[in-house]
Amino acid sequence: MRARRLSAGVIPVRPRRGGHEYLLLRAFANWDFPKGLVRDGEDPLDAAVRELAEETDLRNPRFRWGEAFRETAPYARGKVARYYLAECGQGEVRLLPGPELGRPEHHEFRWLEYRAARSLLPPRLEPILDWAEALVSPLGDGC
Repeated sequence: MRARRLSAGVIPVRPRRGGHEYLLLRAFANWDFPKGLVRDGEDPLDAAVRELAEETDLRNPRFRWGEAFRETAPYARGKVARYYLAECGQGEVRLLPGPELGRPEHHEFRWLEYRAARSLLPPRLEPILDWAEALVSPLGDGC
């Protein structure tokens, strides 16, 4: 049996008047949250925070919902993506060049409310966003 490959990421959320928004990144036609492969010996939460900073330049995420996470079903030859929910209301998103590619991994980013975000995500990420929305929504203004 092949060992699974784990990637870890953050579902960034920020407060907005009357609610909250999620940050999505686009690479080619694919929308996702900031994430990347967990390195050997690296803690998945540390990997998620590292990937957030590398891909968006957002730093110091606030894990106000704790360190709970949700994982996708296996995809792309057994890869599993683990996501943590974090408030990222501070800082400006910048798509930075990756050290391996020499250019940004993503072509575009958008802060979107739940329904708009869900309409762009692939089916494997819809349950992940639904989980995040269930955690954020009871707070009224999202934060």
